[in-house]
Amino acid sequence: MKNKHLVSITDFTRDEYLRILELAADFEQNPRQDILNGYVIATLFFEPSTRTRLSFETAINGLRGRVIGFSDSGATSASKGETLHDTIKMVSNYADLIVMRHPMEGSARLASEVSSVPIVNAGDGANQHPSQTLLDMYSILKTQGTLEDLKIFMVGDLKYGRTVHSLLQAMSEFNTTFYFISPDELKLPSAYKLHLDKIGLNYYEGNDLTEFLSEADIVYMTRVQQERFTDPIEYERVKNAYILHKDMLEDTKESMKVLHPLPRVNEIHPDVDDSPHAYYFDQARNGVFVRMAILTSILGVK
Repeated sequence: MKNKHLVSITDFTRDEYLRILELAADFEQNPRQDILNGYVIATLFFEPSTRTRLSFETAINGLRGRVIGFSDSGATSASKGETLHDTIKMVSNYADLIVMRHPMEGSARLASEVSSVPIVNAGDGANQHPSQTLLDMYSILKTQGTLEDLKIFMVGDLKYGRTVHSLLQAMSEFNTTFYFISPDELKLPSAYKLHLDKIGLNYYEGNDLTEFLSEADIVYMTRVQQERFTDPIEYERVKNAYILHKDMLEDTKESMKVLHPLPRVNEIHPDVDDSPHAYYFDQARNGVFVRMAILTSILGVK
């Protein structure tokens, strides 16, 4: 994996997913190491972020690396009209690896084509979010004991949800049965269903969250993303399409866990937080260890 870009989750193989998860488990046991001493990592966030940016920076600091970058592109030369191409060319002179979030789909691929150092995509519009997928997979593995033959419910914004798109592609390597629950306006794009058809995986598509909930191993809730809508009326119509309450989980499997890439708005009621099925805050914590694994693998120190 040394010097590989991580732009799409499909840039890594099934064996490489498993290697990252194995390393993450090691880092969870020993998160304070000196192995990135001397390395400089740039975190370029052209779009707001809390968990992704802070967990990457916590991972870097925990391994004694140095962080440069920004969390507000308005304070950079991009506000003066500098192109993404030129920003990446410039920053790649200063860093050993670049972690980038950008609102434009395809921006991370463009960055990888002009950068002289590896690019890790921390989210490009509604397209991909591969480091989130790897921490989701680590959370699934920790809670279920396996990645194989699971039933995963994906709920909410499946049209614009980059975390859903990446997770579907990765978990399709493990004989997953998917349940896609969304309003008609936010259905999963057909390209992803064609992919599942091509490899022969079963999936169900509908709008009723409760119909098959007792069969779920993982319920992956997502936020309806206001920032992706050009029509505010459409957003208002679907923003509260699904709200998960604790009493809806009464007949679910004991081992079932509720995941969410966060932030949540209304889609998980606070009464779920003290349920044994709630795992979304632990899931966020797992991001530090997984991102340690990603960074050290690509930099070739692990």
